[in-house]
Amino acid sequence: MYYFASDVHLGAGDENASRRTEQRFVKWLDSVAEDADAIFLVGDIFDFWYEYGKVVPKGFVRTLGKLAELSDRGVKIYLFIGNHDMWARDYFERECGVEIIRQPSVFELAGKRMFIAHGDNMNISGKPLLQLMNWGFRSPVLRTLFSWLVHPDIAMRFGQWWSGTSRKSHAKDDITPSSLGFLIDYARNYKAQNPTTDYILFGHMHYPYDLKESDLRLLFLGCWDGDEATYAVMDDKGNIELKNF
Repeated sequence: MYYFASDVHLGAGDENASRRTEQRFVKWLDSVAEDADAIFLVGDIFDFWYEYGKVVPKGFVRTLGKLAELSDRGVKIYLFIGNHDMWARDYFERECGVEIIRQPSVFELAGKRMFIAHGDNMNISGKPLLQLMNWGFRSPVLRTLFSWLVHPDIAMRFGQWWSGTSRKSHAKDDITPSSLGFLIDYARNYKAQNPTTDYILFGHMHYPYDLKESDLRLLFLGCWDGDEATYAVMDDKGNIELKNF
């Protein structure tokens, strides 16, 4: 079995809300670990994650410990970088044993070819401001300067403010199927150029959606907001579906 989740946004909201989300996420990891061939965490698992050379964000010990435990037990875990945790370096790989995926990637799973991406920074060729922002956030030079010049306490406060602002732009109550159009267009173009693709899977939009067309199967994973949590599961025959937890 293969399991997929995204947009947990650990650390979002007040302390109590954040703790409830983390407890539910850890419970989900426990529930899928027994029969998981692999677990795919498709970006924005953390609401804000920024690594210095010797400093990582405070908190998340239940999640980090669980990831390390499952990895030690032989469960393969892939952690995709999203727009809220793009500044991860090597901590997850060294300490938790997970594999970091920094680019959209293709996997062969249960005889099916799947294209997986968080969904940010895609199909934005006509949006120069967004292109500039993405370049700046991902620039190794600017990141190095930021790490040298900004104290971690200040960086975390700024990051939490920025993450909250960004997350509100994808509030689940404001998202409809029409909001997914730019990624649906991307998926259709990708499928046309890569016809052997069986499934395309995105996170990012905080809206669970399963699009079935004659030559395209596209799934959006949704998010872990409030009392709702969605994920996808693929069985050993290559069948995939969205579920609630």
